[in-house]
Amino acid sequence: MKRDSQIGIIGYGATAYEKKTSRSLFSFLSEAGRCAVECAGLQFADIDGLAISSFELPPDNTVTTAEQFGLSLSWAYLGTAGSAGPVASIINAVHAIETGQATTVLCLAGDNYDVGGHFKLMDNFSRGLRNYGTPLGFGGANGLFAIIQRKHMETYGTRIEDLGRIAVDQRKSAQYNEAALLRGPMTIDDYINARMIADPLRLYDCVLPCAGAEAVVVTTLDRASPGKGVRVVSGYERHNHPKMEIAPLRGGWETFAGKLYADAGYGPGDMDFVQLYDDYPIMVAIQFEDLGFCAKGEVSKFLADNSFHFKGSVPLNTGGGQLSCGQAGIAGGLLSVTEAVRQLRGEAGGRQVENATRGLVAGYGMVGYGHGLSASSIILETSR
Repeated sequence: MKRDSQIGIIGYGATAYEKKTSRSLFSFLSEAGRCAVECAGLQFADIDGLAISSFELPPDNTVTTAEQFGLSLSWAYLGTAGSAGPVASIINAVHAIETGQATTVLCLAGDNYDVGGHFKLMDNFSRGLRNYGTPLGFGGANGLFAIIQRKHMETYGTRIEDLGRIAVDQRKSAQYNEAALLRGPMTIDDYINARMIADPLRLYDCVLPCAGAEAVVVTTLDRASPGKGVRVVSGYERHNHPKMEIAPLRGGWETFAGKLYADAGYGPGDMDFVQLYDDYPIMVAIQFEDLGFCAKGEVSKFLADNSFHFKGSVPLNTGGGQLSCGQAGIAGGLLSVTEAVRQLRGEAGGRQVENATRGLVAGYGMVGYGHGLSASSIILETSR
């Protein structure tokens, strides 16, 4: 994107998350989208670009959804990068506006999701997994990330109690977020003593599948209400890195972190908060390493030396993240963006980070057999 780009997010919206629901996916996407458009001070008729990221949308797609919404589009984008897709959709929306393909893009992410839907998704993740993994009893995400965490612990000496600080401090922030499904207090002892799911993963290492949707409106910042525009400063995505590596201790972020910060003109220490993809605390730890907050292998000390609730030294996933809010499928990849926008507009209520002017958001997805295929990240700043 252009270094002096004046394109960003001027509105956001979300539905309530539901553990069980009879609502359709279109209902969730429509509600979140209308909330975002209303927040932006626009009408649905102003939307000429639509980006959707969803596991459960097929056989529908962005174009058929536009038909349902009554939209005529000049640009359409269908996310194919799992929960790295929503952040990638914002990057691509900015490019579309810069090149004149669209003026106003609604970015949506959502799934009508539950535990059964998750297992169905994994069974049909790809032809390769369906033909060669599922028949052999592939164990899904918990088993894979248990291997990654064990490998990280044995390679670098990463400690359970340090990883637990991520879940515990995010829960502290979630207690100020009425939208979080899990808001009860949690101590480090609660975390460590919780039942084992897939050794060494414990109960509070895992997200709660649910249903819901998130949305943002991307356009030129001159259309924002005074003090409410959020500029997209820089952004990158990477897919299939590292190649052909099982249970890697790194992700695509390491390939573009330097460019991400160079484009923005500041580094990881200049962020007022970070919103990282938290399907498991170990992946948050790896993102901290790959995005330059600490050296590879030193994340345990970094976690021990800092606090991560919204008043902490490194405010992390200030709404509670997926570990406390729940994971509404791919909506989890946009949850971090809407929370970042909320913080930068000064609208986070009791969990507001003081004087927040810039933050980093990361996405991660396409976790099949062996590793996640996709990573993405953007840096946002207030235009006030």
